[in-house]
Amino acid sequence: MTASLVTADSAVDSVRRKIENKWAEAVCAERGINEPVSFSVPLRPGISTGKAVERIGFSAWHDWQTAWCDFETRIINGVEGVMLIRKPVAIQGVTYAVPATLFAENLAAAAELVSRGRGAPPAHDIDRARSLAASLDVGGAILTATTLKAVYRLADCDTAVLFEAMAWLRDHHDVASWTARQLPVPGMHSKWLETHGELLKTVTGRGVRDEVRPRLAVVHLTYVDPDYIALSRRRHDAWTTGDIQELPYRPRVVLIVENRDCRLWFPPVSGAVIVEGGGKAAASLLAGITWIREAEHVAYWGDIDADGYAILDRLRAAMATPISDGSPARTVHSVFMDIADLHRLAPHGVNHDKAGRPLKPCATRLGNLSQAESAAYNFVATAGPAPFRRIEQEKIPLTEVAMLIESSTVAT
Repeated sequence: MTASLVTADSAVDSVRRKIENKWAEAVCAERGINEPVSFSVPLRPGISTGKAVERIGFSAWHDWQTAWCDFETRIINGVEGVMLIRKPVAIQGVTYAVPATLFAENLAAAAELVSRGRGAPPAHDIDRARSLAASLDVGGAILTATTLKAVYRLADCDTAVLFEAMAWLRDHHDVASWTARQLPVPGMHSKWLETHGELLKTVTGRGVRDEVRPRLAVVHLTYVDPDYIALSRRRHDAWTTGDIQELPYRPRVVLIVENRDCRLWFPPVSGAVIVEGGGKAAASLLAGITWIREAEHVAYWGDIDADGYAILDRLRAAMATPISDGSPARTVHSVFMDIADLHRLAPHGVNHDKAGRPLKPCATRLGNLSQAESAAYNFVATAGPAPFRRIEQEKIPLTEVAMLIESSTVAT
């Protein structure tokens, strides 16, 4: 330990930093939620003997003690709960009681010390934290330091909704007749629970998102079999979670795409159905559809970018395991997403999104890609410079994709 003499200004700043680290625990302690929280700062680390004092120098030692006695008289003695703890030091055969620790017994004392000592104020608004803790406690919340920190980070408008939701849930023990977006909590917008549901569960102990009526997912699809098209029947359809629906024909090939235009305008292909994916979240939904798993070929065609490969990776993982209705595991092939395709389509590469923002690299490891797909993913996702980071699937002629699907020589 390096010997040093801590000045009053440095000690007050240390107390302020300790408040920043322990404010939530200290506020909870004020309400009896956990053990009391005190704040202490060693004032002469490494200096407990006369020899250590000699190395520091008697002049510096004397000036330091004088400064602390002055600070004690001016500041410490006027703050309840703050004290200067002295411990003995023997110097040249004489024992002296010398300042050793600055101690504040609780948050209120520590905050008052920082204020009177003219230190920088804590970054967190302690009064706001206390008000939030009181509201949570009175409202029957499960109050912990972690919960308080999470609520403190909310915007005031979201905090108000949280307290409204707590009050509303106390009067509504059964919410199964509403979806998450339908809950009639005053001030709560329809998507609030999607963002803050986990915090609400932490605060109330209720997993409201699991209690409400499920919001059924819908998959949009297009029939492209030429014999079916010749019947002039419905081309575009939708499949809803849990619905009982027979397709007009059993698909030989199911092609999952991300772009709506690619689905709607896909050319005729014998025995094929084109399904519009819904990003990463759709993988588990699509993997649970029996007629997709029972097709001879299941293929995914997405953008050549970090998101496209992440979706492919997740879809493969979801389809690799049989499901409870007995539907088999299914291999998912990719279409125009390997490194050779990337180089061939390079003139269509872009580096910015629709808002003009630069596309960012991605460090996520994807374990379900082929070697050729991984090479393409690494090309667009690299942390280093990249000629481009995205090739949108819309730029690939649909006729090329249709020819590949028709021949059933889908790339693996």
